[in-house]
Amino acid sequence: MDGTVSELEILSSAAGTFPPRTARGLTLPNLLFFTDPARVPDPMIVAERLPRGAGIVFRAFGAPDAVEQGRRLRAIADERGLLLLVGAHANLAEGIGAHGLHMPERLVADIPRLRAEHARYLITVAAHNEGAVRAAERAGADAVVVSPVFPSNSPSAGDPLGVEALKTLIAATALPVYALGGVRARTVTRLIGSGVAGIAAVEALSG
Repeated sequence: MDGTVSELEILSSAAGTFPPRTARGLTLPNLLFFTDPARVPDPMIVAERLPRGAGIVFRAFGAPDAVEQGRRLRAIADERGLLLLVGAHANLAEGIGAHGLHMPERLVADIPRLRAEHARYLITVAAHNEGAVRAAERAGADAVVVSPVFPSNSPSAGDPLGVEALKTLIAATALPVYALGGVRARTVTRLIGSGVAGIAAVEALSG
């Protein structure tokens, strides 16, 4: 070993400073790994390195082997004490025994129905502005993932909110708020003391 600290270790350490939050009887992860086949081709490698208590948001993007991938992630989650959410697809979540769902902002209106059908599920929602955060809270979400906070490599990312705007969103809701978008070793210290419940990342956790 050369003593070099990985980006995953830096982010995990920073995430450990955030005050713990709970929802539906669960201690919420302070670190979320969002899968993305274009940016992290093998999510299993990342999942196997995540610290106990972290979470995975499995986004299948229509992959033909989604169930197989999901079951492999569930096995890793069980072994390592991780929370597993599935992006948008309740049937897939049910099929792999996930702990819940992560919904895109555009599907926030589906949450009351999903809650009725899957009472035990933890449901998080993507949000990009204060209106979306408030809509998620009204719909019965358990937490929101706000993005992009910093400049992001995601092709769909808009203009970064910045830390001050993120703090304003946090103050506007009782929901736990995660920060996503450009969260790296060089930026994560700016989130300490901001009020976030946790941080979320894609390829930053593969390094």
